[in-house]
Amino acid sequence: MTSVAVAGASGYAGGELLRYLAQHPHFDLVAACAAGRAGETLGAVHPGFAGTAWAGLILEQASAQVLGDADLVFLALPHGESAALAEAIPAGTRIVDLGADFRLEDAGAWERFYGGKHAGTWTYGLPELPGARSAITGADRIANPGCYPTAVALALAPLASVIDLTDIVVVAASGTTGAGRKASDSLLASNVMGSMSAYKVGGVHQHTPEMEQCISRAAGGDPVHLSFTPLLAPMPRGIVATCTAPIVGSPDIRALLVEAYRNEPFVTVLPPGQWPQTSAVFGTIAAHLQIAVDEHVGRVIVVAAIDNLGKGAAGQAIQNANLMCGFDEGAGLDAIGVAP
Repeated sequence: MTSVAVAGASGYAGGELLRYLAQHPHFDLVAACAAGRAGETLGAVHPGFAGTAWAGLILEQASAQVLGDADLVFLALPHGESAALAEAIPAGTRIVDLGADFRLEDAGAWERFYGGKHAGTWTYGLPELPGARSAITGADRIANPGCYPTAVALALAPLASVIDLTDIVVVAASGTTGAGRKASDSLLASNVMGSMSAYKVGGVHQHTPEMEQCISRAAGGDPVHLSFTPLLAPMPRGIVATCTAPIVGSPDIRALLVEAYRNEPFVTVLPPGQWPQTSAVFGTIAAHLQIAVDEHVGRVIVVAAIDNLGKGAAGQAIQNANLMCGFDEGAGLDAIGVAP
């Protein structure tokens, strides 16, 4: 068994990590850490664990000493908090960081969108991108992708050579868990239910440079300009991303997308006429894609649906950890949603 520890266990992504770990055949949880809720039981913080063997597990304060006793550490912390803790963890310990601290290559982009000093760049953990799986397998420090970038990169990376990279437009809706567990007025049920709203409009969302970076890599380093508008949807989890760009030339767009994911167990290009829906990927590592061409304006449209806590966070972190440790990539993961 491989011993694992989780920092940020009281959050939504941390709770989802623990759910996957509880059913994992090769990982043995040795520590679950939280900040403000340290000292409480796991069953009190995440009621879904009531009645399980882990219900009485006491959440600890996160420290390098506690986390460093594990073979592998998951950091499910707010952006900007992983770097200092990761630096103090012994060099031989494998780490998967679910935060943004090590995702970006451009230090200037980090400073503009997140603030503070850039901590560096780790191996980017989106296995389905070209060449990524072998890089992840050989790494001991992984930057887990953001939820929106995961959906958008899966939708557009296979098409990077046949679209106008300077005119990409993405409109994506996310459930409320994407904003984390910290209480805020905008996330109160009375404000969210029966309503939908845009936020961080006008190129200011922190995931914008990460999306551009992913697509640029797929295009061999060509510059990418992407306009992103996120929407808050009245649901707890899930993302639907509508991604459009002008087509260059006359390629068989659908064939490119289908071929890219032909052998990928968790990414499915749906049959023609069937469109992605969040309920179909709820609680899973799956990503569903569909593609269309708007002949009137010459643009391709790719719609992606993922669970922001699954493929968009904790599920993908487990997928990366499986690759790092040499386990079956899908060990402990679910690929079939629970709809309706």
